[in-house]
Amino acid sequence: MPRKLQPDMWLLAAAVLLLSIGVVMVYSASAIVAADRFGDPHLFLRKQLFWALLGAGCLLLSLRLDYRRLEGLGAPLLVIAGVLLVLVLVPPFASPINGTRRWLRLGPVSFQPAEMAKLALVIYLAAFIARRRDELADFRRGFLPPLLVAGGLAALVLAQPDLGNCLTLVAVSFALLFLAGSRPRHLLVVMGAALPVLALVIWLAPYRMRRITTFLDPWSDPRGSGFQIIQSWLALGGGGPLGRGIGESKQKLFYLPEAHTDFIFAIIGEELGFAGALAVLSLFVVLVWRGLRVGLRAPDAFGAYLALGITLLVATQTLVNLGVVTGLLPTKGLPLPFISFGGSALLVTMLSTGVLLNISQHGHV
Repeated sequence: MPRKLQPDMWLLAAAVLLLSIGVVMVYSASAIVAADRFGDPHLFLRKQLFWALLGAGCLLLSLRLDYRRLEGLGAPLLVIAGVLLVLVLVPPFASPINGTRRWLRLGPVSFQPAEMAKLALVIYLAAFIARRRDELADFRRGFLPPLLVAGGLAALVLAQPDLGNCLTLVAVSFALLFLAGSRPRHLLVVMGAALPVLALVIWLAPYRMRRITTFLDPWSDPRGSGFQIIQSWLALGGGGPLGRGIGESKQKLFYLPEAHTDFIFAIIGEELGFAGALAVLSLFVVLVWRGLRVGLRAPDAFGAYLALGITLLVATQTLVNLGVVTGLLPTKGLPLPFISFGGSALLVTMLSTGVLLNISQHGHV
């Protein structure tokens, strides 16, 4: 009698709880700003609920479809992602927002192709490694091809410009190739060659240089470039052990910029306190732990590397976001998975989680 398929319930519970917390906190962090700017305090709540429900549908769909079908779709998905990343740079298809070209508009809905590109790259890398893992130690045949693909996507994302997602693509690719057996010497050589390029990219953009100097000393310009991180610290410190209570944040009252997007964890710390922030962090730890477990117990190489890649993607974005909010990293525009306001990021995160849960159904007991 065949074994009844059942997804990892710890992983599913952590994802559902994080999503629920995100919907509540997006409303709490955005209601006053939405009422002031758009005359509708529920605007961002409705949008987040729409994307959350759509994401839940994608999760359920990917949970029912066998993940092994994705192995042959790695290259086509990569091509589609690349085309969308090119289109987002072309004026007829996308308009600049705050000096960046990151969104494609489809009627009333806007979509960020970089989010799709991250998942497409993970699927491609998992399929490539599963087929040619015995050749990964060879620089030309096993290591260089996936690195060139990742570098091409990263360059298109950087052109938007979006350094945060660009570095995420590179970091996840390096980590997955390392775990799959690539030579550390090859990784170090490529990283050494990339560092001067990264330094040049930062130096040529004055706003990036300001972020670095602000990271080193926010108090040198507390009302200018250091304003956001200082307000984030005030929010985190103002919550105390148990927080001010949901809806009672002071920093969201036009002090902390991007309170419902990139800096939503600061509002969580203020309203739910250290206990609430620790609970959210614990849910991410559970999610990453179970994701790694799914990868280690996957029945085939493709499933193993796909699960590890998705888990690394979520973990990287979480660590970067929390590092920025707490001042441990320079400011970067990466959302907190499941929680920050944002349609395309939430949709892809839910879809990825569904794939992870699908792999868990087939894992070794």
